[in-house]
Amino acid sequence: MSEIATLTKDRSRATNDKEGKYLTFALAHEEYGLEILKVREIIGYIEVTAVPQTPSYVRGVVNLRGQVIPVIDLRTKFGMEPTEVTDETCIIVVEITQNGRKSNTGIVVDRVQEVLDIEAACIEEPPQFGDSIDTDFILGMGKVGDSVKILLDIDRVLTGGGLGGLAVDPCELPVASGIPDSGDKLS
Repeated sequence: MSEIATLTKDRSRATNDKEGKYLTFALAHEEYGLEILKVREIIGYIEVTAVPQTPSYVRGVVNLRGQVIPVIDLRTKFGMEPTEVTDETCIIVVEITQNGRKSNTGIVVDRVQEVLDIEAACIEEPPQFGDSIDTDFILGMGKVGDSVKILLDIDRVLTGGGLGGLAVDPCELPVASGIPDSGDKLS
């Protein structure tokens, strides 16, 4: 009996840690949220410079006030069909932590919705689909009225699945061979 009480107490503590403000946004018909403390800014969609030899979910990089940051298409990262850029499409610049180092990354979303203050009582653990499906990138499921917001652990979303080196230093992005850099002489 004490094992059940301990497990319930641990879950309650874990859920209380997730309580707080979340920026909500939409991808297709699904609604997501990420911790507001991870959000650095929201900008309208700007042109992205493609980077050769990167995964399909990497749109490329942007120069944001002198800082080159990678931009990830969250739709593609989640296996959704890509869509055209609209007036509502925007880039959320988030701060992620990888190997103790903080860096900024942009994520392309269909539209930003609102900031919600979600209480611990309204956050449930992510559903378990078995060992073959990884849900570690989900902080929890936020119940807001009749809807459910998927609360993301943006660090795990962006640093998992082969994105590691990209999130740390955009200056280390691969360069296509045959393209001269500023130090090469053209013949």
